[in-house]
Amino acid sequence: MNIEEIQDRNKWDDFIKSHKEANFLQSYDFYEFHKSRDKTIVRRAIVDDNNQICAAYAGVVETAKRGKHLAIAGGPILDWEKTKEVRKIFDDIKNVGKKYGCAFARIRPQLPLSDKSMKLMQELGLKKAPMYLSVEYAGILDLEKTDAEILAGASQGFRRKLRKAEKADIEVCAETSDEAIDEFCKLERKHAERQKYVAFSASFLTKQFEAFRKNDEVLIYTAKKDGQILAMNFMIFYGPEASYHYGVSSDLGTKYSAAPLLHMKAMEEARKRGCVRYNLWGIVEPDEKSHRFYGVSEFKRSFGCEELKYTPAHDMILKPVAYQKTKIVELARKKIRHV
Repeated sequence: MNIEEIQDRNKWDDFIKSHKEANFLQSYDFYEFHKSRDKTIVRRAIVDDNNQICAAYAGVVETAKRGKHLAIAGGPILDWEKTKEVRKIFDDIKNVGKKYGCAFARIRPQLPLSDKSMKLMQELGLKKAPMYLSVEYAGILDLEKTDAEILAGASQGFRRKLRKAEKADIEVCAETSDEAIDEFCKLERKHAERQKYVAFSASFLTKQFEAFRKNDEVLIYTAKKDGQILAMNFMIFYGPEASYHYGVSSDLGTKYSAAPLLHMKAMEEARKRGCVRYNLWGIVEPDEKSHRFYGVSEFKRSFGCEELKYTPAHDMILKPVAYQKTKIVELARKKIRHV
């Protein structure tokens, strides 16, 4: 078995999409987005004698002030029971991290949390990271259920909001136009001011949108009433999963409860594309009332979603002294940001 860099988009995505647990975090186009931001990326895979991929990971070299590191979100993608392949992939991650002068490699594997998964991370020589990498606790809806079955599991409040939106003569459209992402960026800035968080830059959102648009993997959903925008969702459709990547709303959107309607429309599209899972992404524990994501977590729980905990981010330490400085900074930031 050889490990090599993969440049063939179809070859890469065919392998990643063949794994039901995979999502856009390991997609080819997500790393095209990182390249557009002048980031160094890697797409590495074990290839067998028939030139077929049997294990893979994609990562990005982050040159953050807290420490240069290789970030691997939602990967690697492989059969975790195949010990030889697991070891080979993690040895390669170490070599690649050293090649780029990283203090550590941060890995959030696409692996449900269990005692077995945590033991495996320990056996691989990894330490639990002081800060998360991508979502570690997600709300998931089974798209093999009908709308009626999903609504039967939703809260009374969710169903009430949906009925209210359906009666309010709200127009919903799904677009991939430049105008749609421009409007999303504008609304996101206003939403950030209202909710008191730091907004993404328009460049960051637009480059992400453009990377996924090239291969029909993204839609911007917009809810309007009397020509005024109520809410917008940035949806990614990749392989088996539809991802609620970002969502923003106006004060008027809250009044008319537009958000549930957008999600029901996106689920309809996801089924047409063959998705079997709808990922609402990040939630926190029900008792974490001081966490800044508590409110949005309660909204996502109102869907009646299943709660999936991934094995949390772990660090492969490559430069111990530099890593200790990173750890101190990140623990302080975590406390300040209430995350």
